[in-house]
Amino acid sequence: MISANNVTLRLGKKALFEDVNIKFTEGNCYGLIGANGAGKSTFLKILSGELDSTSGEIAVTPGQRLSFLKQDHFQYDEYPVMDTVIMGNARLYEIMKEKDAIYAKEDFTDEDGIRASELEAEFADMDGWEAESDASTLLNGLGIETEFHYSLMKDLTGAQKVKILLAQALFGNPDILLLDEPTNHLDLDAIAWLEEFLINFDNTVIVVSHDRYFLNKVCTHIADIDYGKIQLYAGNYDFWYESSQLMIRQMKEANKKKEEKIKELQEFISRFSANASKSKQATSRKKALEKIQLDEIRPSSRKYPYIDFRPNREIGNEMLTVEGISKTIDGVKVLDNISFILGHDDKVAFVGSNEFAKTTLFKILSGEMEPDEGSYKWGVTTSQSYFPKDNTKEFDNDDIIVDWLTQYSEIKDVTYVRGFLGRMLFAGEDGVKKVRILSGGEKVRCMLSKLMISGANVLILDEPTDHLDMESITALNNGLIKFPGVLLFSSRDHQIVQTTANRIIEILPNGSMIDKITTYDEYLESDEMARKRTVYTSNKFAEEDD
Repeated sequence: MISANNVTLRLGKKALFEDVNIKFTEGNCYGLIGANGAGKSTFLKILSGELDSTSGEIAVTPGQRLSFLKQDHFQYDEYPVMDTVIMGNARLYEIMKEKDAIYAKEDFTDEDGIRASELEAEFADMDGWEAESDASTLLNGLGIETEFHYSLMKDLTGAQKVKILLAQALFGNPDILLLDEPTNHLDLDAIAWLEEFLINFDNTVIVVSHDRYFLNKVCTHIADIDYGKIQLYAGNYDFWYESSQLMIRQMKEANKKKEEKIKELQEFISRFSANASKSKQATSRKKALEKIQLDEIRPSSRKYPYIDFRPNREIGNEMLTVEGISKTIDGVKVLDNISFILGHDDKVAFVGSNEFAKTTLFKILSGEMEPDEGSYKWGVTTSQSYFPKDNTKEFDNDDIIVDWLTQYSEIKDVTYVRGFLGRMLFAGEDGVKKVRILSGGEKVRCMLSKLMISGANVLILDEPTDHLDMESITALNNGLIKFPGVLLFSSRDHQIVQTTANRIIEILPNGSMIDKITTYDEYLESDEMARKRTVYTSNKFAEEDD
């Protein structure tokens, strides 16, 4: 068990947390949620001991081992992958290194023999002989093939390092597991594996994630951070949402009844306070009025953008024809004879572990890259707007936000453009910020503003939820569901894929594809997917971590 007792953290004059009291017990998985800036990651650092609170204390059951997902992808560059994972259990790794050092001695003494014997006993008690096989199981489950298990970390891609550091956190059955955005940069297959791992994990888990489906799948409780307090709810994310909304409705209804009673009492007092025969009743009602207290309903600190993609024109029957597209990069065949035809009602999710292949296809279809073979043709009534995974080039200038967005608008009126920015929570002076200094989430919201103002009837989106908070992801999800045009998209957010797509195209590791008109969940359960799909194949073109 781990608990926070009267924990307060002040940053200058501002209290990020104040007198927080909460217990996290064994056998439960807690989803830590809250608006951007609420302090989710900060609270995890306080729990882990990486950050000291201003007052209060963190208590951990004596003898229990805590594991915290590391975010520094370069910290272990000089270590082999296997060593990096086993370091997740620091004491076990220390024993292994000390043993190796003793056995490597040329002048092995009796004292060395005694010490080695002690270490061997402790090593056996910690299941040390199973360490490498356990580490390999974690790595394989997350999609790191055996050939990479003894490579140096510096020789791997950013996406592979993310998975290895996650394996490090999971290694050795920690008593308390703290995970800060563990699904970031994981493909949907690896996320599914992690879900099953956590569902079957018997100890305490505290996780921060913007993935609603993930939280629904793994969480037994939700810890909601709002205005410096943490409120605990039993159940998953959807249950928290319904419970919190119900609580607000009940408080509003109770206040409405109290307000009606207050009005009734005030009218009686006003009418009869001067009437001698009614004075006692009026006095009694004054006392009753003083006792009525309205419940304080404090608005949430969460802010939801408004995302609404409205095409300027309808699409005709001819949409997109792709014939035999192939692409080889640096000697590796990324796309191999890709062919499909889209109809005007298609909303297609491109899935699969080879993210570089999906990005390459989107670049070709948006005109940013030429195929080696094959062709594609858009219908004459189509207009496309593209959301790239890497938006660095878009913001490599000194434009302010308003000017940056105006260049993509047919209507050059500043008020019109600011309306789109306002929907995406850029208010007031935000419009004169330079785009170069925006945060990752702000840049994504700018890109979504660009898509909205374009009026395109075809949207191509490559991982649009990266850097977004849960409120923005929810708004995007709703906007995509309502969009009347054609969608081609990839996303690690299971719920967006399931609720938006009516067709699934999986790009396989060898560059070929599977094409099914179905929902994502139905596709995952299909026999064809299980039969044809290569599970968790690493690729040298896997996405580099930012």
